[in-house]
Amino acid sequence: MTRILALSGSPSPASRTEAVLEQLARRLRGQGHRVAVAAVRDLPPGALLAGDADQPDIAAVADAIASADGVIVASPVFKASYSGLLKVLLDLLPQFALDGKVVLPLATGGSPAHVLAIDYAFRPVLHSMGAEHVVRGYFLLDRLIAVTDHGVAIDPEAEAPLLSVVDGFSEALHRRTSLAIAS
Repeated sequence: MTRILALSGSPSPASRTEAVLEQLARRLRGQGHRVAVAAVRDLPPGALLAGDADQPDIAAVADAIASADGVIVASPVFKASYSGLLKVLLDLLPQFALDGKVVLPLATGGSPAHVLAIDYAFRPVLHSMGAEHVVRGYFLLDRLIAVTDHGVAIDPEAEAPLLSVVDGFSEALHRRTSLAIAS
């Protein structure tokens, strides 16, 4: 069974990004993956800003990444990039923390103008951290996400391509695992 760590870079406790991430985690569990979701905002801010990678909660996230087969990195878009909160965590991780990982970048934002954040902000840093395979990412407009008491609802026209991307990520992980077993 493959292990996935889903990182939420949203600073908001009422995050649409994180609500979508939780829904995708349930889908991936149904496809035979073990999925843990970690919200960067729950890490100790003092340790994050001081660059204390040895702080137990931060070290636990680094260990979870190290033991994962796949990583989902999700963030709202701020100033044409992922959140500063996510950046602080990524800066604390070892240089090649994503070595050998399959990575799925996801972004949410208020304008279609932010769609390029996947390719111009996420992808370069993920590759620089040694990601083996960064699958096609996905950008989701905020207005297409409704968080209710019963979960999250995504506009059907946006949900179908999002699920296709997530299923592609799942397939890439299953292929990787099959190749590892065969060799």
